[in-house]
Amino acid sequence: MSSEWTPNDAASRGPLLLLLASGLLWLVVSGGLAIIASVQLHDPAFLTDCSILTYGRVSTLSETAFVYGWLANTGLALALWVLGRLAGEPLRAQNWAIAGAVLWNIGVTVALAGVATGDATGFTLLGLPSYVQLLMFFSYGAIAVSGLLAWSGRLRKASYASHWYAATALFVFPWILSIAHVMLFMAPVRGVLQAIIAGWYAQSVWTLWLAPLSLSVAYYVVPKVTGRVLPSYAYAAPGFWCLIFIGGLTGGRHLVGGPVPAWIPSVAVVSCLLLLFHTFAVTLNLRGAFLGKAVALRFVSFGIGAYIVGAIADAVTSFHGVAARTQFTYVDEAQRQLALYATVSTILFGGIYYALPLITGKAWFSRRLVRTHLVLAGSGILLLVGSLCLAGLVQSHDLLDPQVEFEDIFQHTRPWLVTATLARVILLVGNMAFLANFHLTACRTPDISRPASFRPPAAMETPVT
Repeated sequence: MSSEWTPNDAASRGPLLLLLASGLLWLVVSGGLAIIASVQLHDPAFLTDCSILTYGRVSTLSETAFVYGWLANTGLALALWVLGRLAGEPLRAQNWAIAGAVLWNIGVTVALAGVATGDATGFTLLGLPSYVQLLMFFSYGAIAVSGLLAWSGRLRKASYASHWYAATALFVFPWILSIAHVMLFMAPVRGVLQAIIAGWYAQSVWTLWLAPLSLSVAYYVVPKVTGRVLPSYAYAAPGFWCLIFIGGLTGGRHLVGGPVPAWIPSVAVVSCLLLLFHTFAVTLNLRGAFLGKAVALRFVSFGIGAYIVGAIADAVTSFHGVAARTQFTYVDEAQRQLALYATVSTILFGGIYYALPLITGKAWFSRRLVRTHLVLAGSGILLLVGSLCLAGLVQSHDLLDPQVEFEDIFQHTRPWLVTATLARVILLVGNMAFLANFHLTACRTPDISRPASFRPPAAMETPVT
């Protein structure tokens, strides 16, 4: 066991392991579906005889399983764990968290069944059928109760950056989901307003929900593993408030050139530039992650690096001249994978590698599987994002040339799409190794004679004064 293990970790393991195990299962499911969707991009005849697995449905199935199955379950588990540890006591209202986790995953299952039978909404990151969204709203609230009690009833009244981001994620998602549900389904707005609300929701899912979930983990893990105080903590609070107030305004960058008021994409361009201050604050505080050799830090540093690159890419592609070339190409998908996979997923991977030995009191079962996952995840993500970006640039060049026919565009991008499929396969193999290692670690009997895989130094994190 790690020297940081406490009885509070053991007392809180029930809902945490349930959420983590559910998330990993959905990660593997989404990976299989993503491979099918990727193959169909360069081989349109693949599985076309099966209506459930046509591209429009299978891509939404993969996205839903990944975001609401893997990222949501795992992000919530680690946020609850961070808040509980900072509170200095076991999680309260654990029955609420367990019930919420069960209902959440039932909701994801029903949503996938609905999408497979043709009930997808058609909105990015909101493929959930409308009849599932209320179940997701209330189940999320049930899970959040445990975290909010840990936040409000903490024994140490000092406030940390990990607190801010975790508590914000618990509050924000029900808010943005309820607004989207009312304005798109319950009392739907008309015309172009639907595109504006859908764009705002998709961007808010990233900037106001998933990014805070991952940053709460990074702000907790980095000082713990390195044993060093965060070097520029004075910038943490302004960086946090910059994300909260500016992040939701960047959704209009997806509407450049569309039939919307000109001020909406213009505000998005300015907001993307202002958001670079938040990225700068995160970089200053978490730069210590790039110096560590522990596997948790390697994943977190990869995620922080992707977060920096993604913020710069968002700012650059929000300009009208650049957007005119990159919109509606595979560059958009490359940016989405950079945000969801390269940033959020890798930081959550690092959080699991640090947290699981503390939650279970057991070292990781296989160091070889740990190394396998690290290598396959890193190489697969780089290959996926790089191939999609190159496919998008080739596609953009051909689309702007009226002499190039559609069939030629398909042939020019096909090699890069085949490479993206290979990257998906690599990621799935790595994630299956991770799932196997997780299962073998969580289910085996502790061996006190075996040294722990990771022995982090003493806790260190500076409170805000």
